[in-house]
Amino acid sequence: MQLWSLKMADCVIKGRPALADKWAYDNGVVLKGLINVWRITNDYKYFDFCREFMDRFIYDGGLIRDYRPYDYNLDLINNGKILFELYKQTKNDKYKRAAFKLRRQFYKHPRTSEGVFWHKKIYPYQIWLDGLYMGMPFYIEFINCFERDKKYSDITKQFFVCYKNLRDKKTGLLYHAWDESRRQFWCDKKTGLSKNFWGRSMGWFVMAIVDVLTFLPKNNRDRKQLVEILRECLKALAKVQDKSGCWYQVLDKGGKKGNYLEASCSCMILYAAVKAYKQGYIKGDEWREMIDNAFNGIIDEFVLITEDGFINLNKNCSGAGLGNKEKRDGSYAYYISEPVICNDLKGVGAFILAMLEYENLRPPV
Repeated sequence: MQLWSLKMADCVIKGRPALADKWAYDNGVVLKGLINVWRITNDYKYFDFCREFMDRFIYDGGLIRDYRPYDYNLDLINNGKILFELYKQTKNDKYKRAAFKLRRQFYKHPRTSEGVFWHKKIYPYQIWLDGLYMGMPFYIEFINCFERDKKYSDITKQFFVCYKNLRDKKTGLLYHAWDESRRQFWCDKKTGLSKNFWGRSMGWFVMAIVDVLTFLPKNNRDRKQLVEILRECLKALAKVQDKSGCWYQVLDKGGKKGNYLEASCSCMILYAAVKAYKQGYIKGDEWREMIDNAFNGIIDEFVLITEDGFINLNKNCSGAGLGNKEKRDGSYAYYISEPVICNDLKGVGAFILAMLEYENLRPPV
């Protein structure tokens, strides 16, 4: 089997694509992939790359360059997932101190009336699916590493409330975001929901669940409900999987003019599905077929190898959001208007994560 995870990880180490020199969540997705590659291969070039990159930002005493805690921005937490392994392997106290700085953000981070973190301070009363991935896997790993009182209810509550408020009963899919205040121009004034099912936002959500379940104790009382939410989300995603094996930018509008198969969400959904399958959260030949089709579809649809041996991951949405000065309205026309680029870091990171999980999946019985 072609080890696509290692090939893409090696491309990153060689600087194609290059990580951005800023404390940005998309770097964290790639670094998480590289750390996972290191865990499987025990090749320290991947670990060393992550450490050297993080050392550009983590100073003695745990100060983090470019991190502004009072922005209360969940995106700024994502890079922190790398700190646990760096501290474990090096015992350098600066990584632990940096993790504590990120953890403190949650103490005063603004929340909805039901206790879910706002996506950012500049997005008041808003839950975005993206935020669950940015914050919750870090939060639970921090608890397991550094807190004596192992309380997980604040983490599981984030998923339960989000699922309750953002799920569409007809399709089972989750809308990109929800405004509790019903004030945002992009939301339905009765429900508070945004208008569409954006592929990557659901990719973030299901990745967040499988990663949190990795650290949630088997006997935790909320575990069964969280697994059921994951299962229901994957069922809904399986229904909108294209015959190519991939998923569309706007999930439920595959045949509509302008829509396109999108790489990052396809990789994210594959990652979550494979991890769920390995853990027995989903079972049966139909799930294995869904997973195999997704893997083959991603390689066939998005991957090209250049003449000098580098991998290009094509058809990534460069970014999408709601509101702000760009007046992003969440319409179908908006989601398909965002630039489609090659080797977007969010897609590259998700590709490494997904390929690594698939490559280590046992053959069908």
